[in-house]
Amino acid sequence: MTSTSEARRYPPSEPYESGMLDVGDGHSLYWEVLGNPDGKPAVALHGGPGSGSSPRMRTLFDPDRYRVVLFDQRNAGRSTPSATDPVVDLSANTTQHLIADIEALREHLGIERWLVEGGSWGVTLALAYAQAHPERVTEMVLAAVTDGDRRDTDWITRDMGRVFPREWDRFRDGVPSAERDGDLAAAYNRLLHDPDPQVRATAAHEWCLWEDTHMSLAPDAEPFLSVAEPAFQLAFARLVTHYWSHGCFLEERQLLRDLERLHGIPAVLIHGRYDVSAPLGTAWALHRAWPGSELVVLDDTGHGGGSMTAAIIAATDRFARGQTAG
Repeated sequence: MTSTSEARRYPPSEPYESGMLDVGDGHSLYWEVLGNPDGKPAVALHGGPGSGSSPRMRTLFDPDRYRVVLFDQRNAGRSTPSATDPVVDLSANTTQHLIADIEALREHLGIERWLVEGGSWGVTLALAYAQAHPERVTEMVLAAVTDGDRRDTDWITRDMGRVFPREWDRFRDGVPSAERDGDLAAAYNRLLHDPDPQVRATAAHEWCLWEDTHMSLAPDAEPFLSVAEPAFQLAFARLVTHYWSHGCFLEERQLLRDLERLHGIPAVLIHGRYDVSAPLGTAWALHRAWPGSELVVLDDTGHGGGSMTAAIIAATDRFARGQTAG
């Protein structure tokens, strides 16, 4: 059966241009452009960190009105080197590196300003990028709102055990006993770089199983990460734990503190009422501090699914017509 969100997607379109961009530090980013070459520029930032871009992201924009840019962030998707490499070095993969990468891609494509769209981790990255380069952002569409604070990653990795106690016990017990009372993201990150491939694979699966668990409250939620290919699980888990164990390379409350840099940029914030992974309070706090923003709370979804896709498309359609939020 086709869901409402699937019915509201634009038909998939193939990129008319793609390539690899050398951004230094031994990294090359896969990028693609689709839609109307003369359309309104937009860049879509994938989640994770580490999910990589997907063809489904192409369907969130009217291809007749938008020139859409997608890319795989460092070590993710088709970008190189891949986080699946046994000896991958993630030291040159930080939020600041990704912000610089977005700017390098914008300049490479000759785009002056663009709409920035992101989901989940893509929201955190979008906010950090826009605060660093507000003059380059025309509007923002942000779904499943996160801001990268340690208190939120602590909520997911530890406090959520009160919501899913049986599943959390398994998640916690996936690391050595001496590390179970510490930073679980850091403990998993060490396992994910263990010399033994079986240790790495087991840690990746356990991490992805927990991710699927805490994103499961929405009525139509289905497992995704825990049933993905082992190589994808490894890359995803390595990048998430790398970022979370370093506080997403942001100061605590940084994005809320510096929100005044985004005043004047129209934005639509979209969040599911059943999102226990990223509680609604973060989206509410950002909306309250951001004149010109609109908060759309969906009563049928959590961290995705339900009517979220339809709400994203409604926002991109509105901005394509030149209408502001609110």
